[in-house]
Amino acid sequence: MENIILFAGTVLIILFSWFLSIRYKRYHGIARFFAFESVFILVMLNYKVWYVNPFSPAQIISWILLCLSIYVVVTGFILLKRKGKPDSNFENTSLLVKSGIYGYIRHPLYLSIFLLGTAIVLKDPAPFQILLGTINLIAVYITARIEEKEMISKFGDDYRIYLKETKMFIPYVL
Repeated sequence: MENIILFAGTVLIILFSWFLSIRYKRYHGIARFFAFESVFILVMLNYKVWYVNPFSPAQIISWILLCLSIYVVVTGFILLKRKGKPDSNFENTSLLVKSGIYGYIRHPLYLSIFLLGTAIVLKDPAPFQILLGTINLIAVYITARIEEKEMISKFGDDYRIYLKETKMFIPYVL
């Protein structure tokens, strides 16, 4: 049964990547596939230990990161929909969004994927899970870098200025 779920989930992630990004020649969707896939596999590996030792430091940090991930993705998504004037899908905005969370970091949605992956790794930080967490981190970073090149092509000097005004993932730091 788990193999069927893994196969079906992977197919859905491939379709999501294709329909939202790749078919529009936005190739950050390829790297983002690996971020989503690593998180999906982490969920498959760790769902059985989700509530084991709920008050251990790792579990508490995990829950904090999960909640932060939800806040960041919801905030970022709502701003893209409201202020970005998306054409066909939420990530194909016609306006550069620089307010709210986007006034501090350029990639809140990718930050949320990283926070989610890290939180799930903390549920059972075994070597393979740590490897998947590392793949998630690398994939999120590569996705953001590719998307920044796409945004420079789309928004030009406005995006170049935005690059200098904001950080990639962590306000005032990174």
